[in-house]
Amino acid sequence: MQVYTVGGWVRDRLLGRSAAAGDRDWVVVGATPDALAALGYRPVGRDFPVFLHPQTNEEYALARTERKSAPGYRGFVVHAAPEVTLEQDLGRRDLTINAMAMDESGRLVDPFGGERDLNARVLRHVGPAFVEDPVRILRLARFAARFSDFGIAPETLALACRMVEDGEADALVPERAWQEISRGLMEARPSRMVQVLHDCGLLGRWVPSMRFDPAVLDALDRAAQQQQPLPVRFAIFASALRSSDGLVDLLARLRADQDSAALAHLLLDLRVDIDRASSAWDRLQVLERSDAIRRPERFERLLAAWETLGGTQAGRWPAALQAARDIDAGAIASRHPGDPAAIAAALREARLGAIGRAGG
Repeated sequence: MQVYTVGGWVRDRLLGRSAAAGDRDWVVVGATPDALAALGYRPVGRDFPVFLHPQTNEEYALARTERKSAPGYRGFVVHAAPEVTLEQDLGRRDLTINAMAMDESGRLVDPFGGERDLNARVLRHVGPAFVEDPVRILRLARFAARFSDFGIAPETLALACRMVEDGEADALVPERAWQEISRGLMEARPSRMVQVLHDCGLLGRWVPSMRFDPAVLDALDRAAQQQQPLPVRFAIFASALRSSDGLVDLLARLRADQDSAALAHLLLDLRVDIDRASSAWDRLQVLERSDAIRRPERFERLLAAWETLGGTQAGRWPAALQAARDIDAGAIASRHPGDPAAIAAALREARLGAIGRAGG
C-alpha cells in the first residue's frame, strides 16, 4: 500500500502558498476497503471509496478510474481496485496543475506536466476526458478567478465551448453549479470567472438576456477588494440581467442560498428607485418594499451592491432608515386600539415626517 498527497495541496505548495488546515487530500494505491477498515479508517464515501484517518480525520481515497455512462457529473462508473495506478487516478482529474501528487518522502509525481504549467501560468486540461464532466467548465472558470495571472490554454477553452454546444453542460445540477459559482465569486478576481463562463457560452445558454459590460465586471472585482460578503457579490453578478424574470431563469440553474437570491431580487427591483428617490415618500416606499425597517442589515448590503455598481449618494439612505426605525410603533398602536388601518396610516405618516426632517 502506497499513500500520496494529491491535488490542491501539492499545487499550492509548489506555488509557495499555504493550504488551509484540513485541506489535504490523500490517495491510497494498492489497497482495498477491507484493508483500510482493518487499520481503523472509517468509510464515508457515497459514490466511491473514501475513508477518514483514525487520528487526523483527513480524507483518504482509494485510487480509482472513471468511465462515462450517462450525462452530467454523476454519470460515471467508478472502478477502485488495488491494480489502479497513481497515474490512472491522476489522469481522471480536470487540470494539469491539479493532477500532481507527492509521496511521503516529498518526491513529486507529475505525469501530465502540471509543474510546467504552473511555471508557465497556464490552466490546461489533463486529457480528452475533460469533456465528460460539465462541472469542469465551472472549475476552470473558478480557478481563472483564483489565479488571476494564469491564462487558459486555447485548446482547453475550445473544449469548454464544445461541451456547451453539445449540451453536456445542460446536465449540471443546480446545487453543484451554485457550489462552484459561489466559490468563484469569493475569489480575488471574480470577473475572470464570469468572463470565462461568457466566453464558453455557458451564461448565454443559461440566460440569453444576460449581458455583461465592463462596469459589472469591474464592480465584481471592487466588491472582492472590499471583502464584501457573498450575497453582495451575487447581487452584482445578477445585475447583468434585465429583469427579475431573468433572475428566476438563472436561479433555476443555480440553487443559490436564500440571502443571495433575495438580495439579487431586491437590487434588480429597486436599483432605479434607489437612485431616483428624492422625496420622503419615495424613500419610504423603497424602505418598505425592501423590508429595511425590519431588516436593516440586508438593506445595508443592498446599498453596498448598488454603490459598488456606481450608484451615488448612498450616504443619504442611512439617515432616512434610522429616522423611520426610530418611530415608536408601539406608542402609535396604543393610540388606535383595535384599528389596524388607523395604526398603519399613523405609522406611515410619522415615518414620512421623520424621513423629511432627516433630509428626505
